[in-house]
Amino acid sequence: MNIRDLEYLVALSEHKHFRKAAEACYVSQPTLSGQIRKLEDELGVSLLERTSRRVLFTDAGLSLVAQAQKVLLEVKILTELASLQGESMAGPLHIGFIPTVGPYLLPQIIPTLKEAFPDLELFLHEAQTHQLVQQLEEGKLDCMILAAVKESEPFIELPLYDEPMMLAVPETHQWAHDKEIDMSRLHGETLLMLEDGHCLRNQALGFCFAAGARDDGRFKATSLETLRNMVAAGSGITLLPQLATPKEHCRDGVCYIAAEHPQPTRLITLAYRPGSPLKSRYEKLAAVIKSKMPQIFANHVQK
Repeated sequence: MNIRDLEYLVALSEHKHFRKAAEACYVSQPTLSGQIRKLEDELGVSLLERTSRRVLFTDAGLSLVAQAQKVLLEVKILTELASLQGESMAGPLHIGFIPTVGPYLLPQIIPTLKEAFPDLELFLHEAQTHQLVQQLEEGKLDCMILAAVKESEPFIELPLYDEPMMLAVPETHQWAHDKEIDMSRLHGETLLMLEDGHCLRNQALGFCFAAGARDDGRFKATSLETLRNMVAAGSGITLLPQLATPKEHCRDGVCYIAAEHPQPTRLITLAYRPGSPLKSRYEKLAAVIKSKMPQIFANHVQK
């Protein structure tokens, strides 16, 4: 038994498909299948149900997968410890981003990060919060940048910035020419929202409910761009993070209004596993991003 065998086993448990698991491990399907069979022979137990067309694990197989995940995480920590012997800001770094942050923040900070840390090889992964949390727990990610939520509380979180949310309305809406709006005016209004799974949905709903508004149960968007297009089509109004809005007050049929009293905001953080030996790396990364944010928001002021 070796580490690679455990990686094959875990990949198979995740993909539930031999070909997809082999592709994820960059090996041929016969190679992965053969190594799984070899592992079974070595352990003297059946890890899979061979009579099924689907990939089904036996109880012994499920137990071994759970243990393999722990072993692989410990191996990753050992690798991180070894990397501290060299340049701390060099080598690969896997960072996760939520969809409501990544497309709008990455273009702003990646050039700065590459300039500050030229020897750091960045791998960027976009997924919803619950998926990022699982990937960070399993060691597939080194850190993640997301809105602070309950699911991220078990990790060490470094605050990066507070991001205001702006009200987006159709250009034909009665509020379209307003530059600011009191949240109390949303009382009785219905807002378009993202589908379940997006943390921004719950955060925006909290402010809406407090103002006496409700969400439109007839439609759930899969992305901020879908929300924006629905607003442009005159189907409703919504709250969008400031970095996802243009500098112009109105563009492409949508007008953006600063919401106040209270101003709806969300805290964006960089989170990593407690006890990680790369703590100083994440702190340096967060410091550079945090120092860049005032300039980014200053350049984002509405005209």
